[in-house]
Amino acid sequence: MRSSLRQGKRWLRRVLAEAAWAASRTKDNCLAAQFRHLAAWRGKKRALIAVGHSILRIFDHLRKSHVEYHDLGADYFDRLQPEHLRRSLVKRLQNLGKDVTRTEKQPHGDQAA
Repeated sequence: MRSSLRQGKRWLRRVLAEAAWAASRTKDNCLAAQFRHLAAWRGKKRALIAVGHSILRIFDHLRKSHVEYHDLGADYFDRLQPEHLRRSLVKRLQNLGKDVTRTEKQPHGDQAA
């Protein structure tokens, strides 16, 4: 479901859009990962607005809670849904013409002596 932006303050929208562009150009942070993920599905402009909204929510949380900002990391969305990432990567390899067989690795501590 798509929603339209509320009018709000024009200067705030412009500042958030500028901050979102800057965040999207950085490496190894959650906001850039969010931008890349959304831009692939929804387009760059919608992703920009979503990242700007996230920045505003982060700022509001930091202001109310009096805590420091700790970035969740660029792999945050991959850690949320690891099975989705596996399926996506397998599908990409198959689209490249590769034959893929999935096998589960045993954890390092479970090896027989």
